[in-house]
Amino acid sequence: IVKFPNLLSCSLELNLKPTVQWLKGLGMDDSQVAKTIVKFPQLMGYSLEDNLKPRVQWLKGLGMDDSQVANTIVKFPNLMGSHSLEDNLKPRVQWLKCLGMDDSQVAKTIVKFP
Repeated sequence: IVKFPNLLSCSLELNLKPTVQWLKGLGMDDSQVAKTIVKFPQLMGYSLEDNLKPRVQWLKGLGMDDSQVANTIVKFPNLMGSHSLEDNLKPRVQWLKCLGMDDSQVAKTIVKFP
């Protein structure tokens, strides 16, 4: 709560429950969901449709499966919102590709070191 007091104003039915269910749908168990929320409670305030789902689709587009995406979110939940997809994440992936990495190698790199 100290990190993100707005968590208390998030709708239980519109934000919190759907986001937790969505995270579980990626393969996270209760302890992983809790760990993710503790590390980055702001995640609970992000829109599933406008923010979280597009980022996961982008990660899957690099060749990551649900399990890899879930593990990446648990390790580095900030990836889901504190870095702009268009201004930060995509250009960095493009830079890695310019070094000769293919999508599979980029995905493996992200899984190991988000």
